Amino acid sequence: MQTIPVDVARLGALMCVVPPEPRVNRETGEVRTDREGRRLYVVGVSVRQPESRRADVIEVVVPGGAPTVAEGMRVRIQDLVAVAWEIDGRRGTSYRAVAITPAESEGKAAPIAGRAKSSSGGDA
Repeated sequence: MQTIPVDVARLGALMCVVPPEPRVNRETGEVRTDREGRRLYVVGVSVRQPESRRADVIEVVVPGGAPTVAEGMRVRIQDLVAVAWEIDGRRGTSYRAVAITPAESEGKAAPIAGRAKSSSGGDA
């Protein structure tokens, strides 16, 4: 497998869209671990490209305890790498990071509020 470092400074806005979940082996139901025996967690992160309306969601695997991020929270990703893989004729890219943490926003990290109400009382 080829591992490619990713420059997260060039990715634009990063937001947690799927909260951390243990990465589970689908056959055995056991939580997967890395080579050091640390539990693996998966976080869905929305990546909005700078100067564009386009956004993609990537699943990032992190080792250790569950990251302390919540859905809607802007995040920082430490040491993100893309891993090119191929199994049984299928191929793709997975993403791994050392850590995912809340991004500081005006002195505090907080989830983005829910949908705003319009002046007519309905959802915007």
